[in-house]
Amino acid sequence: MAGRPVVGLDIGSSGVRAAELSMGKGPVTLERFGQVALPEGAVREGEVVDTEAVAAAIRTLWSQTKFRSKKVVVGVANQKVVVRQVDLPWLPAKELRASLQFQVQDVIPMPVEQAILDFHPLEEFTNDHGGRMLRVLLVAAARDMVGSAVHAVEKAGLQPVMVDLTSFAVMRSLVTGSGLASMEAEALVDVGANVTNIVVHQGGVPRFVRILLMGGGDITDAVAERLGVPMEQAESVKQAAGLALVAGTGDNHPANRAIEQTGGAFVEEVRGSLDYYLSQPGAARVGRVVLSGGGSQLGGLVERLSAATRLPVEVARPMSVLKLGKTGLTDEQLAYVEPLVAVPVGLAMAVAS
Repeated sequence: MAGRPVVGLDIGSSGVRAAELSMGKGPVTLERFGQVALPEGAVREGEVVDTEAVAAAIRTLWSQTKFRSKKVVVGVANQKVVVRQVDLPWLPAKELRASLQFQVQDVIPMPVEQAILDFHPLEEFTNDHGGRMLRVLLVAAARDMVGSAVHAVEKAGLQPVMVDLTSFAVMRSLVTGSGLASMEAEALVDVGANVTNIVVHQGGVPRFVRILLMGGGDITDAVAERLGVPMEQAESVKQAAGLALVAGTGDNHPANRAIEQTGGAFVEEVRGSLDYYLSQPGAARVGRVVLSGGGSQLGGLVERLSAATRLPVEVARPMSVLKLGKTGLTDEQLAYVEPLVAVPVGLAMAVAS
């Protein structure tokens, strides 16, 4: 018998997508998945700009996909979210949460009264003076940005029961631990249209998070501008051409130059983010990179990222750990949407974690 339905809602730059899971005593089951495109500019760099347009798309999504629940977990990831590793004096979790705003006001680039704060405990340790300390990943999100997303969801007639960091959702849905040594870390890279989430974890414990305001849509934009063609045509050109397997070796066609310039810059940003993580004291060796998200399907990206990072790069298979219910999707449709399910599935999983 299916368990209670839980829905994760991903509000991306190009569309809204949601996954309904049922969580009973057995494996987590994917019951339904759907997505609806958004008008250009409704969400800009991961932030809801046009509340009515987003709400309308969500209403359409619920109507078309027939989700059983109106309670949703909503993800956020944009330039108004800051994630930093911070060492704090140890306190019981409830007391630490209550005192957080007084302890971190000097380490976040926004007034604490304008931020929603949360933390993910990493490890306890003793400082040089014998004091008991707690190392955490601190998350600070601008209150107005979160409010815009929540308002759009409520305007669509849904009830947001939790707001979660998209990076944590990616980790929740993709961490398997298979094939990695216990001391190795893994880098998860979820490539959206204009926002990419990078999270490095070690055994399911997040060690580093970075949100890049770059994605597959930026490459499409570059092709459209260079060729002077509509976005739909530019997307087709991009997918047909792909990224050259070796930097500087592609065809000199204007489209290829646009793809190389923008795609190459994206690869370097990811490599630079991993280099930054590895430069931190105590950073664990990264054993592999796992790609998800719609932008991960760009031809040549796996090879270029592997060459740049000198690491094995794999494409995520988030559905491999799920039981599939009566989704109404064919095998071909499930294969097509698999790169897109990591975030909404991980958001839904937050309820059970």
